[in-house]
Amino acid sequence: MSWQKLFLAFIAVWVFTFFYEFIFHGMIMHSSYEQAPSLMRPEAEFKANFPLLVLGQGVIAFFFTLIFVRGFGGGGGVAGGFRYGLLFGLLLCGANLIRYAAEPLTGTIVTSWCVGMVIQFSLTGLIVGAVYKPGPSA
Repeated sequence: MSWQKLFLAFIAVWVFTFFYEFIFHGMIMHSSYEQAPSLMRPEAEFKANFPLLVLGQGVIAFFFTLIFVRGFGGGGGVAGGFRYGLLFGLLLCGANLIRYAAEPLTGTIVTSWCVGMVIQFSLTGLIVGAVYKPGPSA
């Protein structure tokens, strides 16, 4: 395992995740969230908790990357990363369906989250697969 490649892949994934989620949740999903204000924190509370959001994204980015490197052996390059990310996104879609059953989310929100996560993690897998591609000794 190359710690340098792991770190670079982790940073690339974290940065991509931050910008993707800003565009997805802050711009694309904004109007859907406005239609369900009781499901969201007030803006002042959200801003106060923003460091936790960034930390949470970092934790997910790190373990997403680590699982690819250790679980997939860093193998497969970009194609392997895409497959891994697609499966990860589908896994999280299942978690969103559970949330939908337990929380008063709208169908639009949960469907959008599922589609958005599949896209996000497929792209994230491409990134980690490109950065942590097998070396010549692999």
